[in-house]
Amino acid sequence: MKVYICFPEGKAKALTMSYDDGKLADRRLVEIFNENGIKGTFNINYGIMQHDEGRIPPSEVAELYKGHEVATHTLTHPTIERCPMVQVAREILEDRKGLESLTGGLVRGHAYPNGSYNEEIKQLFAQLGIAYARTVNAVADYALPTDPLEWNPTCHHNDPELMQKAEYFANFQKKQYLKLMYVWGHSYEFDLRDNWNVIEEFCAYIGGREDIWYATNIEIIDYMDAAKRLKFSADNETVYNPSAQSVWLQVADKRYVEVKGGTYVDLTLE
Repeated sequence: MKVYICFPEGKAKALTMSYDDGKLADRRLVEIFNENGIKGTFNINYGIMQHDEGRIPPSEVAELYKGHEVATHTLTHPTIERCPMVQVAREILEDRKGLESLTGGLVRGHAYPNGSYNEEIKQLFAQLGIAYARTVNAVADYALPTDPLEWNPTCHHNDPELMQKAEYFANFQKKQYLKLMYVWGHSYEFDLRDNWNVIEEFCAYIGGREDIWYATNIEIIDYMDAAKRLKFSADNETVYNPSAQSVWLQVADKRYVEVKGGTYVDLTLE
């Protein structure tokens, strides 16, 4: 009996967005996302936002980003590969602490400032509670990350082939693959280039589709971690989910099964 891991509700495609620096233009971007049922991850520098009138004020963070994810971008946005490791540790921990005080929840994601990182930094971040970290290295393979601490996006929103990539992704129908489209950028770029139409057109086209899971970065990481922890019987007919959240499976190419957290499921039952 053939069994496939699926995204929630049996979907095989997911879309996630990631935007850096927490500038005031995030207000308009969040509104566009919300109108189209799209979720974003917003990477914020806690140490700068309190002193920069061009950034979302701390008092607005919890309400503005409700339903989305707030993630770290270091405290003060240094090029961390050039910094002493003790400074790097402080940059990430103080950013986490500050953002968690604003959101009231755990902050476990990251986007490397200036795209700067190395293997030592990746190992440090893992020890400091960071579950994933996004690079600026676009790779249009629509694949899930093999190394969450070196998560390459599909493209920047200024990619001249953004809509062609969106069309390919939207039209992809082979459910034997799990496909992910990941777009990143900075919301203030739309003001600088006077091209808000780019993200409006993209979101209107790709949003609201029944076959796409719209998720934040951490939702994807946590879901796939739960999927990896599933325990299958030797004959592949029974599965146990030791995690708290549900995981969905496609069974025998004909039906989808939700395996709820803490439950055993007989996959032979119709």
